[in-house]
Amino acid sequence: METSHFFAHLARMKLIQRWPLMRSVSVENISEHSLQVAFVAHALAVIKNKKFSGKLNPERIALLGMYHDASEVLTGDLPTPVKYYNPEIAKEYKKIEAAAEQKLLSMLPEEFQQDFAPFLISHDAHPEDALIVKQADTLCAYLKCLEEIAAGNHEFELAKKRLDVTLNERKTDEMTYFLEVFVPSFNLSLDEIT
Repeated sequence: METSHFFAHLARMKLIQRWPLMRSVSVENISEHSLQVAFVAHALAVIKNKKFSGKLNPERIALLGMYHDASEVLTGDLPTPVKYYNPEIAKEYKKIEAAAEQKLLSMLPEEFQQDFAPFLISHDAHPEDALIVKQADTLCAYLKCLEEIAAGNHEFELAKKRLDVTLNERKTDEMTYFLEVFVPSFNLSLDEIT
């Protein structure tokens, strides 16, 4: 049996820092972020199904959220202002991400690659599922901004303003529901939510 380095790489997700150009009160890594995205993506799918006649598979979407940044163990986390500085850079970075996803998938024993490919290879995801994960990813970035601002870190105010615009552009019924029902608690203290 050949040794696989797949899970050893995934274990390094905790070493990849998010928001690398920003001063943070609470440092966040992609492992923590991916779990939160999985939680929120699962919730968005459940909300869509229960409240807005969706037909999504929330468990599959949670797995997509869990793996959505896994390739960053090979690429690192490129800051959004750099990644999307212009369309050419964004296009080239998508190629780098795709190559990293393929490399990560190739680390698995061949007999398991087909089982993991739908979660590791972003272009294999169903568009509606991918949209939910993208919404969750954006919401989690927004929540991070709220937490940092609530802790007195003004560094995240401009990022929050940009995310306000992005959330408005990507607005869906399930996202609006999440924003109205769950997000207000993120502006409260521990004593206020217990």
